[in-house]
Amino acid sequence: MLPSKKLNAMTVDVEDYFQVSAFENVINPADWDCHSSRVVKSTMRILELFSERNVKATFFTLGWVAKRYPELVKEIVQNGHELASHGFNHQKATKMTAREFFEDVSMSKALLEDISGTAVDGYRAPSFSIMESNEWAFDVLSDAGYAYSSSTYAIKHDHYGTPNWPNRPYQARNGLWEFPQSTVEMMGKRLPAGGGGFFRLQPYMISKNLVSRFHAQQVHPYIFYFHPWEIDADQPVIQHAPLKSRLRHYVNLSRMLKKIDALTQDFEWVSMREAHKSYLAINSEGVVRASA
Repeated sequence: MLPSKKLNAMTVDVEDYFQVSAFENVINPADWDCHSSRVVKSTMRILELFSERNVKATFFTLGWVAKRYPELVKEIVQNGHELASHGFNHQKATKMTAREFFEDVSMSKALLEDISGTAVDGYRAPSFSIMESNEWAFDVLSDAGYAYSSSTYAIKHDHYGTPNWPNRPYQARNGLWEFPQSTVEMMGKRLPAGGGGFFRLQPYMISKNLVSRFHAQQVHPYIFYFHPWEIDADQPVIQHAPLKSRLRHYVNLSRMLKKIDALTQDFEWVSMREAHKSYLAINSEGVVRASA
């Protein structure tokens, strides 16, 4: 069943600035604890903004973050948001075996549920890293108990992308729902329209128009994403990172919160679970299961 009205799903990938894929070749995960963490402060500021603007969202949270800051996880849930998994160690799914991937997503799910006391139904792979080479990941996610994923981006990109895959909701293997990141069609080309670095780098009016264009072209929910580190202009600079990575990471950080605030006022926002409830089966106890 398709949604009967225009819906917008707000999502936040909860990770720290030193955990991003752009820095994976210059920062060893074994050294993460040596860096000053800023994820709690930034995420709390996002929670404050969402409360002010009556926004409900889905927070795809790293198990690594949850283990160190369980009170942050509780704050997310207590504020009425959906808690979902971003894996445990922010390792790309393409760089893991099926066994390693199962251990990663299962450990993250169990920890988040134990801390929050709520079911974790959704998963997003770091850097949208479910692709042709690891389509088996959908089987693993289903086996691990997830009902949906939002782990693909049907565009061409130098770090990710499945341009030949669907750009709208579809059921993958074992009935798991995949909700791809939002795109629009312009001049015969498919363009990214779902937030992240594209939103931070381009003028706000372009992003606003992309949301409207998306709804003119599609009937399924629009999905937007960003990260807590993207609103933190005072974060430490990783000096030895490649120039391209530094440009992508640090440009317009000081403007991001204002742009997010504008977005929350120009459109109505709900969680992934709420936006896609017509695709998911929810029983009398509020448990989500993938529906046919």
